[in-house]
Amino acid sequence: MPLSVRSYKPLAGLALLTAIWGYNWVVMKKSLAFMGPFDFNAARMAMGALVLMGFMAWKGLSLRPRNAVLIALLGFSQTAAGTGLIMWALVSGGAGKTAILVYTMPFWIMIFAWIFLGEKFGGLYWIPVSASFMGLVFLLEPWSMGGTFMSKILAVLAGVCWGVGAVFIKMLQKREGFDLLSVTTWQTFFGALPLIVTAFMIPSEPVSWTPYLVGAMIYNGLLVSALAFILYINVIRNLPAGVGGMGLLAIPVIGMTSSWIEIGERINDCEAGGIILILLALAILSFLRLRENSRAAPVIARD
Repeated sequence: MPLSVRSYKPLAGLALLTAIWGYNWVVMKKSLAFMGPFDFNAARMAMGALVLMGFMAWKGLSLRPRNAVLIALLGFSQTAAGTGLIMWALVSGGAGKTAILVYTMPFWIMIFAWIFLGEKFGGLYWIPVSASFMGLVFLLEPWSMGGTFMSKILAVLAGVCWGVGAVFIKMLQKREGFDLLSVTTWQTFFGALPLIVTAFMIPSEPVSWTPYLVGAMIYNGLLVSALAFILYINVIRNLPAGVGGMGLLAIPVIGMTSSWIEIGERINDCEAGGIILILLALAILSFLRLRENSRAAPVIARD
């Protein structure tokens, strides 16, 4: 399906979104030298929630949440558990490998939607699913149980939590008055609450307020947790799902590449094979979705 001329604006937003989220894996990893993982995560999510609420108020939108129970469950699964496990994984794990493992989330979404929502998949979809799980085994290296094995498990569990959250999103989409911006704002708010409690309960080293940490907090609070989500909403509203999926595939690639260039992270041959399999599986999955959406009517970009 050819994209309309007006689709180039959301395509530019997609490129900016992938750059912001992709490079943030390095930002999060380097920030841990100055601030505890749970403190950092709570602060960035609380800031993101406040910024999103401010944006909604500026747009004159209602701040009253609908379906608060489902949104709270979404916040606990994706924002609290998902991001919390990511930061925990980054304590001892590499930024690039963590990014790849977390981005197995599309496959967990397929499985959970199949189990809980009755959404069937089969045929060619078994190819990327099988390839991703083979890649997962190679990347985890369960036969070696090295020092980063627990970090890798935490990253996988983060992807699982994002998959669970996606089921709640699909349930919310069927409710009356669904608005993704409102859901994202309140998801971030509800998810930030247990993160703040966790940060107070778990002791950590004193915060070292360096210029890098201040910049990292601004980057996460304004760009990652607020602007990027607004861009994401624009992307899914104005681009076919397959196009968005292919674009988001760049996020773990940017995370892995930037961690190699800036931090000097290295991977062994087995991990490299696993990463290639997972990225190939994500590419095939995105292609299959793009092919399905090519049969639908063109999506016209909104102003």
